[in-house]
Parts: sequence; C-alpha cells; structure tokens
Amino acid sequence: MDAYSTTWLAGQLGGLVALGFIMIAFASRQDDRLLVHLIFANVAFATHFALFMQWTAAGISLLVIARILLARRFKGRWSVMLPVLAVNVIVALVTASEPADLWPLAAGVFGTFGMFMLRGIPMRLMLAGAALAWLTNNLLIGSIGGIIAELLALGTNLLTIWRLRRGRGQSVNRA
Repeated sequence: MDAYSTTWLAGQLGGLVALGFIMIAFASRQDDRLLVHLIFANVAFATHFALFMQWTAAGISLLVIARILLARRFKGRWSVMLPVLAVNVIVALVTASEPADLWPLAAGVFGTFGMFMLRGIPMRLMLAGAALAWLTNNLLIGSIGGIIAELLALGTNLLTIWRLRRGRGQSVNRA
C-alpha cells in the first residue's frame, strides 16, 4: 500500500481511533465500561486492518470481541474456549497470505487461552505475549496507532504484573 494514499491515511486514522478507545478502556475503573471500550477498539482495529488489507488481523480482531464476551461468562470452560481457538485457526487458514499473518493468529491464541483459562499474573503474562504478537504485526504493517496501542497494553500489563508481585511480597512479609 502506498504511504499517504487515501486508504493508507484512513487505515492510520482507524488505528488512532482504536488507540483512543484503548486509552479510555485502560483508564476505566468499571469492568463493564472497560469491556465496552475494548469492544469498540476492536471494531476500529478490524476496520483499520481491513483498510490495510490485513485480512487475518481484521478477522481475528473481530473474534476478540466474541472472546471478550464469552471469556467473561464462561471462564475456565474448555468446552467454550476450544471452539473459539478453532475459529481463530480457521480464520487464519482462510485469510493468511504470508508468514507474517501468523502474528495475529499467535495473538489470538495467547489472548484466548489467557482470558479463558488463567487469572492474575499468569493471565497477564499471556496477554503480554498477545500484545507482543500484535506489536510485531503492527510494526510489520506500519500501523502507528496499533504500535502505540500495543506498547501501551504491554506496558500496562507489565506494570500491573510488577504491582501484583510486589503486593504478594508485602502480604507475605506482613504475616
């Protein structure tokens, strides 16, 4: 895609809109608002990736919406998680056109497993892995908003992990 074409600019705008929703989501103290803003962010990311003709990333971004809703309701349920993982793989098989399309698939797998099956620090480590996979994808396609959003997600996850570990140590030391 030609840099500064109308489609490229629209794609970048979509990524920046998604970044805005991500920032609002991370600032939210209410889980329901956080999830709503993450859903809007993923709609924007799907549009963004479609404008960049990154069909695997667009499809998996749409699946993230379903995953957010399902993982919240069916936490720990292999019977729900496995079909979600299967759909991620099917989307990648149908849409992938180059090896770089494996990065969105990796992000989808890490995020799905983490959100369904893990809690606390292990979940956040898995989500950090998903953020690294999305970051790699966004670096490869030149997505400005996507790069910033994933750096923000990665930094927030790592800071939260550090705080959780520090809090564990404090509670152990107090005993």
